[in-house]
Formats: sequence, structure tokens, C-alpha cells
Amino acid sequence: MDVIQQLRELDGATTSEIAEQLGLPQSTAYDHLRTLEELELVVNKDGIYNVGMKFLDFGGYARKEKKIFEVAKPELQDLANNTGENANLMIEEHGRGVFLFPVEGKDAVKLDTHDGYRVHLQTTALGKAMMAHMDEDRVRDILDQHGMPAITDKTISDEGELFEQFEKIREQGYAVDLEERVRGMRCVAAPIRDDENQPLAAVSISGPKSRMQGKRFDDEIPKKVIRTANVVEVNMNYS
Repeated sequence: MDVIQQLRELDGATTSEIAEQLGLPQSTAYDHLRTLEELELVVNKDGIYNVGMKFLDFGGYARKEKKIFEVAKPELQDLANNTGENANLMIEEHGRGVFLFPVEGKDAVKLDTHDGYRVHLQTTALGKAMMAHMDEDRVRDILDQHGMPAITDKTISDEGELFEQFEKIREQGYAVDLEERVRGMRCVAAPIRDDENQPLAAVSISGPKSRMQGKRFDDEIPKKVIRTANVVEVNMNYS
């Protein structure tokens, strides 16, 4: 798995590069890569190894096993179509935010997110929407484990400021991201909770700052996002 992670981070690598990155003898790195290639988990093109498409099969299986994906999928597609922006579904796993289903509307800008993409929770509206409804001890455990890295100059990296935001999120029913993960992008997210008020996931709409401002950002988008979260929540808890 260390080899796979390095191939992903380097966007492809040679045997010697993997050996250097992991501090392995070149022969050991070669053995690992050959085994992964035989299992069809990596591909080798002219000595450059990269992550293979077989991981899509694993990812597709894992996602399909999540009931929330099947329940939320049509609602997220409607949300993207109605707003023209990027609609997202995120869950929390091992203290990180995992994009489970990003959907692009007709006017959506291209982002780095994709199925399975992982982020620090406090850097996104989606993550903050979920954290605001977690037990405080759980939130502190996550922050202790993963830290609060500043992805942009607007990322919240102060614990006190983050907990102050949680109060507002619970009060208004949604969270916002003001260029905190991607410069020039804003986001509105609402949590999906179970019948014990614990967060299952979150849904959001994100778009460029030029389109996410004024009444649209402060009123129209939040209402649409909250409505979508509510529909998914009801269907999850009572279907």
C-alpha cells in the first residue's frame, strides 16, 4: 500500500524512484511492483508504473455498499441540474472527508474532486457540517489525529474559531466554505443525520465566488441544499 500511495502522489514512477521514496533496495521495490502488476493493480508503460483501473472496481463496490449513495444519488443529480453548479455528497471515514458522489451541473467548473477523494474535514463546508453535529470528543480526536492544515490563506486552522463556527452551523442548519479549500470557490453544505441526530453524511453546492454571492449565496442555495439534505435524511431513516 505504501507503493500504491507513492505511485498516486508521484502520478507514476519508475522502480528507482519508488525505491528512493520509500528507502527500499531497488530489488525489493521491483519485486513489489512486479507483484502488483501481476495482480493487475498497477500498469507498466515503458518502465513507468501507475495505479491501475482495477481500483475503480474496488471503489465502485465500496460505494455501492453505502446505502446513502443509492438514496442520495437522484437528489444530488437534481440539485446539480437545478443550480448548474457542482453538487457533492461526502461521508466521514477514519476522520477524513471522503467525496462519495460529486456531480457537475451544466455551468460547473472543473475541480480536483473525484469519487473517493479525501480531504481534511475542517477545510470544507461538507466536513464542517458533519463535525458540527459530532460529539465534541470525537471532533477533538479527529483534530488531534489529522491536524488543521491551512490549504489556502482562508482555511480555518484555529480550533477555537472552528468550534465557534459549529454553533452558527447548528443554528442556521448549514455550513459555508469561503475559499477555504480552493481559491475562488465558495460552498454551502448541510448535514444528513440519523434518527439520533448523528451525522451520516453531508451534501453541498459549490461554485465560483462570482456566482456564489448576494441573495443566491445567502438564501437561495442554502434553501436548496437544506431541502436536499432533508429529503435524503427522511429516505435514509424511514425507507
